[in-house]
Amino acid sequence: MTSDSAEVVVIGGGVVGVSTAFHLAEAGVRDVVLVERDGLGSGSTCKAAGGVRAQFSDEVNIRLGARSLEAFGRFGDRPGQEIDLHRVGYLFLLSTPEDVAAAERNVRLQNELGVPSRMVDVAEAKALSPLVSTDGLLAATYSPDDGHCTPESVVLGYATAARRLGADLRTRTEVLDIESSGGEITAVVTDRGVIRTSAVVCAAGAWSRRVGGFVGVDLDVTPLRRQIVVTEPMPDLAPVVPFTIDFSSSFYFHREGRGLLMGMSDPAQEPGFHLDRSDAWLPGLAAAIGARAPSLLDVGISTGWAGLYEETPDRNALIGEVPDGVAAGRFLYATGFSGHGFLQGPAVGEVVRDLYLGREPVVDVSTLDAARFASNGHRPELNTV
Repeated sequence: MTSDSAEVVVIGGGVVGVSTAFHLAEAGVRDVVLVERDGLGSGSTCKAAGGVRAQFSDEVNIRLGARSLEAFGRFGDRPGQEIDLHRVGYLFLLSTPEDVAAAERNVRLQNELGVPSRMVDVAEAKALSPLVSTDGLLAATYSPDDGHCTPESVVLGYATAARRLGADLRTRTEVLDIESSGGEITAVVTDRGVIRTSAVVCAAGAWSRRVGGFVGVDLDVTPLRRQIVVTEPMPDLAPVVPFTIDFSSSFYFHREGRGLLMGMSDPAQEPGFHLDRSDAWLPGLAAAIGARAPSLLDVGISTGWAGLYEETPDRNALIGEVPDGVAAGRFLYATGFSGHGFLQGPAVGEVVRDLYLGREPVVDVSTLDAARFASNGHRPELNTV
């Protein structure tokens, strides 16, 4: 067992963790150590669909999404990595009057915050995404700034830049405990040694509840399997396909190479660390495809995978720092993104940097404090997928 020290230890090597490490190191924080029990991005990040957007119903999510979109747009310069960004827009298809009314409210809020989203009629929705069947559709929302990019490349970009700036990123290193004494964090214990530190950032995604437990903090995060499939090449596929979402079923698709990436939620999925692929969700997926994009039923599937959402009770993230006296020492957290961690990763890394440095965050995330559930302070995000 080895023993060394760090000013701050980041636990978790997904996009939120590597973004945090990069932004801390860029701000001049010395001895930033990130530990990841597997490979970088091996948890939820590199199983994500890659969507990036600012179309949300909650102001804080809109701001985090919009700021992250700006960062993705200049990622080639800072931190310096090609991420295959396709700004093809997000198209939410709406089929109930209640969803249309909610979408109209959301678009007004998004527009007030500078997001160029808009309501579109059924004919325009069909023109934007010709694979869609318009049966039962009432309207849609669309924002041209949204799109998708490659999660693995985003992780690589942040990780490479963080290391260049002096951060130490350690993979295949599992956290076993966080030690404290006299009300202060003193060390992070791993299976590869002890790291002396007084500050920890939990960015462990679906595994965050265990990490919080080391310091007596309840991070109310539940793992939930979500699955994705990718079709075989489609010779007649349009060069531009918006990230299209059937809001009522959660079925979605976007272009992936010469085919389509598709997915949806499974209402029957039991919570837990189910990391294997299962065919049990395929009948539901087929029904949703048949209702909204029936021509895709004739397209073969080439591959697919399973990953984990990190769900919270209101499907909003947990971001903040535990107050003095509640837990030992400085314990910050950024987790529970409920499917939105990849797209919010750039802005969240900035926010955690600011919280650590005692600065006013670039986005006010005070409403995302983990303690909100103790006072029934749920603030549900409606634009989920």
